[in-house]
Amino acid sequence: MATHHWIRAARRRDRELYRSRLDLPPVLAVLDAHRRLRGPYTAAGTLVRSLVPDALERRPEWGPAHNIEIITSAPELAPLVPPIWTSLEWTAHEGERTRFYSRLHTLNIANGLAELLRDHLREAGGEPRTLVFENVHQADPTDQEFVAVLLRRGDLGGLTVVVGTGTEPIADPPGEIAVSLARVLERHAVRADAPEGTDPGPASGTGTGTGTGPVAAARAYVNGDGTSDDPRLLDAYERLDGAERARLHDERAAELAARGEFSLTLGAIPFHAEHGGDPAGAGLAALRQALDHCRGVGLYQAAADLGLRGRAIVDRSVQEELWWHFTNATSTTLASLGRADEALAVYDEARAVTADPVVHMELGYSTAMLYARHFPEPRRDYQRARAWINLSIAIASLMEDPKKRAFHTVFGHNGLALVEVRERRADEALRMLEEGMARLDRELGPGEHALHRAVLRYNRAQVLGQMGRLEEALRDYLAVVELDPDFPEHHFNIANILRRLGRDEEAIVSYEEALRLSPPFPEAYYNLGDTRLELGDVGGALSDFGYTLELDPAHLDARINRAGLLCELGRADDAWADVTAGLELAPANPHLLCLKGRLLAEREDHDGARAALSAAIGHDGRLAEAWALRGEIAYAAGDLTEAARDLDRAVELGETPEIRFNRAVVRQESGRYGDAAADFEAVLAATGDEESRERLDLCLAALRGQSSTGVPA
Repeated sequence: MATHHWIRAARRRDRELYRSRLDLPPVLAVLDAHRRLRGPYTAAGTLVRSLVPDALERRPEWGPAHNIEIITSAPELAPLVPPIWTSLEWTAHEGERTRFYSRLHTLNIANGLAELLRDHLREAGGEPRTLVFENVHQADPTDQEFVAVLLRRGDLGGLTVVVGTGTEPIADPPGEIAVSLARVLERHAVRADAPEGTDPGPASGTGTGTGTGPVAAARAYVNGDGTSDDPRLLDAYERLDGAERARLHDERAAELAARGEFSLTLGAIPFHAEHGGDPAGAGLAALRQALDHCRGVGLYQAAADLGLRGRAIVDRSVQEELWWHFTNATSTTLASLGRADEALAVYDEARAVTADPVVHMELGYSTAMLYARHFPEPRRDYQRARAWINLSIAIASLMEDPKKRAFHTVFGHNGLALVEVRERRADEALRMLEEGMARLDRELGPGEHALHRAVLRYNRAQVLGQMGRLEEALRDYLAVVELDPDFPEHHFNIANILRRLGRDEEAIVSYEEALRLSPPFPEAYYNLGDTRLELGDVGGALSDFGYTLELDPAHLDARINRAGLLCELGRADDAWADVTAGLELAPANPHLLCLKGRLLAEREDHDGARAALSAAIGHDGRLAEAWALRGEIAYAAGDLTEAARDLDRAVELGETPEIRFNRAVVRQESGRYGDAAADFEAVLAATGDEESRERLDLCLAALRGQSSTGVPA
């Protein structure tokens, strides 16, 4: 494994000087991650633009395999790969889109980009390389997530990652996050504080301008897109007359726009436009374009930032439509990020300043979703959710346009169905969904609101699956796939239903199709592994569980299953590593504690094994394997009474031939031949085991001997 480095200093030039003295493999690229340059994926997109065109000439199959990751991180490369805007949400008219990506989408993209980089390095001969990320403390969360993924993955060969940041702690972005860069850096990189240089040296940044003097220094700051950490440039910029500053920003925005590179419209161009001479015009237009793109492709942290910046500029009294657009898009994005309190504050503010019934209808629905979905579990309030959504439905029912009335009323009832499901009233949720589907079929044309009609059918499939009506659920999922074949989640859900129906081979095909259409995501690999294990493919299961953990080291089920398989295969050291890693994340997990007890017993550390198994039982008293293993340890120690008690409980909780056989042995050695014979007979009937047959004969002989001597059996 390569040694990764985290270099901290207030100035980039000091970090670079420190890095130049390190003994590093050849540098593949130095990437400036400052989000003002190109917004989300500033660094990752730069890497992709440098590698992918040549890579696709050698390996054209990488384009279809990674088109989502490539286009999302480097949209300029869209002509080189198959399009990704092919599922139904991209055909919906403005205002009709009702489906957006999961907030975990960017983590999947980061892992897909890591796969692409891994394969590129292997194709290039697998020689050690260094990848440098600078200004990571100023990076968009997408780049921070990508860096974290590269640091923690173990399949990138000899890749050394060097991360340059300021001296302040790395703050996690607000809301719910899947990966904390701060924690990953502490765990996977060697931290060094670079000494501060005494000579300020030449000004750093992406552009220094020409000439000398305060105006030239201010121009250098602007031409560096506001990324320089040189205090002389920033001071000159701040001292410049406001109108002159605005002129410099406008010039830079025009220069960047002339390049025709779309990713610049997500970072530097809106930055300059909002600080230029027309922030309420050109500034808001640039922010809106960037906001809509980022929200549409699932780059929610950037979308929230852009939306909040737009709301700080827009004047509702003269730009009401634009105000509502920024308000609605920003608040729903905040909710998607788990920033529900911030979203609620925006909703409350909006309610207080407008009497527009359509706005209040949408605010009512969105507020209901906060209480039904986005607040953490202890703060969910289904009565409040129901009240807000009923208000939304009431307003929708008064709309003059019959088609809009039908759509918005059914849309509201779809949200109400979610509340019914959360309150365990699946029958009522099913009734609402079916009535909504029938109404839209009656009142809309065949092609109208195709996305929402597919969503309704998808939701019905989910409810039917929860009710155990699996064949009906499968029919609905298959119908949705026929309408929307390129949406990976549909195939994933079909696979899950097929598994529940016992159609494991077909499930594997559907899981693989979901992965073909999506960047890699851990649940699909985990479910694949679980399915392969059910079919007896131990090697395939181990591989899938292992890759699940490469994508998500905190995936406990994959950790437990792989550790259990490794135990069965006699790979005790590998199993111990998994158990140890799992217990670091979940020290009270009973399954991991049980595996720990098993491994300690194999090492003949019976005291340690008993302690681990007792802890497992303390956390889950219904774990049959823990009782059985503790019974075996007691038997090995000669305590037949304790062994019998634990094995009795194990058989009660989860009878298996192995557990029953062990109990039979304890009963036999305790002289309870009749009870032992009953156990051996059950094991023999289930397995035909020869040792059970022999022991049964001995027990029966002992019973006959007791009977002939008058000793009670």
